Amino acid sequence: MTSFSRPRTPAAKCLHLIRLNDLTSRSDLVRATGLSQPTVTRAIAALVDAGYVTERNDLTQSQGRGRPTIPLELAETPVTHAGVSVGTDSTYVALFDLKGRTLRSTDIDLPVSRVSEDDFIQHVMAGLHKLTTSVGRPLATVGVTTSGTVRGDGDVYAPNLGWDGVNIGEQMREQFSVPVEVTSISSAIVGSEMQSTPDLDTPSVMALFADDSIACAVSVADGVQPIEVEQGALTTKGLLDIIQKPTVRTLRQAVEDAAEGTRAALDDRARGLGSLVAGLCSDHSPATVVVAGSAFIDDPLSSGPFARTVREGTDCPVDLRLIPSHQDVVRDIARAVALDYVLREPLAVAGK
Repeated sequence: MTSFSRPRTPAAKCLHLIRLNDLTSRSDLVRATGLSQPTVTRAIAALVDAGYVTERNDLTQSQGRGRPTIPLELAETPVTHAGVSVGTDSTYVALFDLKGRTLRSTDIDLPVSRVSEDDFIQHVMAGLHKLTTSVGRPLATVGVTTSGTVRGDGDVYAPNLGWDGVNIGEQMREQFSVPVEVTSISSAIVGSEMQSTPDLDTPSVMALFADDSIACAVSVADGVQPIEVEQGALTTKGLLDIIQKPTVRTLRQAVEDAAEGTRAALDDRARGLGSLVAGLCSDHSPATVVVAGSAFIDDPLSSGPFARTVREGTDCPVDLRLIPSHQDVVRDIARAVALDYVLREPLAVAGK
């Protein structure tokens, strides 16, 4: 089953709905899932046995004849789920509970392209060990999200990181002896949307991440499909190469530069990103496009030309939404990849 696929098993469907509600009931789950009463009853029994769900007998409601309604809620599990968001110069590492609440987090300031693969992985594993020791709960799953393209069993191709087929998941599996998943940033953005939507059949979502690299992904019937796109002038490096000013060496410096030509280059990049999304919308017809990354966060003026270009370039009605800050992006994608496997296969993670 692919990363971030919609809940397929009865247990996964019920768990998805229970974690997004304070309280629910078996009859509510029958209506929401379309599953039969016996199937839901068996799924809840398995989730309770695995420690994911608690029956609130203290809130039991009698409804005349028949069995009383016993509310259900998400249990406090004794394990944690780790999410690692790899950035060009800083990597965010966090531990989450099953609800998605952040238990511990840290930022590891490390220019990835300037250290060896082994050194980088050792830094990340040391950070994870420190967090798990402080929280006093064992790891159940680890998820890693990174820029660039992720292929096969977690091989990462990311020019901005200096990675060409680096398999960081393999070493982490050996170190922690738990399931480890590696996905692209754009896939994790789409996954985050799917995990936070109560509807089991989430309308199609597309994500664009525009930063030191460009990444796109879209939700499909089987999960999330990464979309490989040309990098070129749409990346931050490509933009700076076009500007070619010794005083402009970062995106923020470009935004602060008062020169007319610099602003024109920024607007051209925004329109180029808009054209990219418009073309992809015509191909994939998403209901929502979520955009993130420094191209939008560090350059607030880019949103206008970007959105106008998308609207003008496609006939498909689409809802455009921006993740407003870098902190929001890294937390959301780390949480999504940390929880993906347990939400897809809860009973497998619990060993049931």
